[in-house]
Amino acid sequence: MAERTLRGARLGGQSFEDERGIEFAARQQVGYRCKQGHDFEVTMSVEADIPAVWECPRCGAEALSTAGILPEEKVEKPARTHWDMLLERRSEKELEDILKERLELLRGGEIGPAHLHRANKKKRVS
Repeated sequence: MAERTLRGARLGGQSFEDERGIEFAARQQVGYRCKQGHDFEVTMSVEADIPAVWECPRCGAEALSTAGILPEEKVEKPARTHWDMLLERRSEKELEDILKERLELLRGGEIGPAHLHRANKKKRVS
């Protein structure tokens, strides 16, 4: 096995293939500029969809394309609250009826914390 190894070759460090007869994919340079005025170019395939925004390699800020490509505005849904989700299941009239029913049970001592029930029982007995 030692006889078949290439002496002086680094592990994974060099390729012994040359570039003769290889056709590279068509490329294009796409320019970007960040808010701090840093200009830079990124090499991309001609077939690639060019993104409107790219991260600046110098400061990390968002850089916009100098080719005039505008970023797509995302349509964001407003945040759904618990109240919105509750109204999807019940009407306000139903919720008012449930509230009245639960308040009557609470005031009657049938539901709620145990210390409230003891206080109500003493009042009823007296």
